[in-house]
Amino acid sequence: METWYYDVVSIDGDYANLKRCDIESDDLKLVARALLPPEIMEGSRLKYELMQYEII
Repeated sequence: METWYYDVVSIDGDYANLKRCDIESDDLKLVARALLPPEIMEGSRLKYELMQYEII
């Protein structure tokens, strides 16, 4: 199973923009906040594994 790491770049209403921080990439991923831990803030670091996001 693969694991990816993201930084929360911005939060806009019910969505958050995430940027991969484990590889070189400028792409942002728009993710519904319902899929993310409720306590995220801009600047939080997340781990995505087994189809779940977790604050690290």
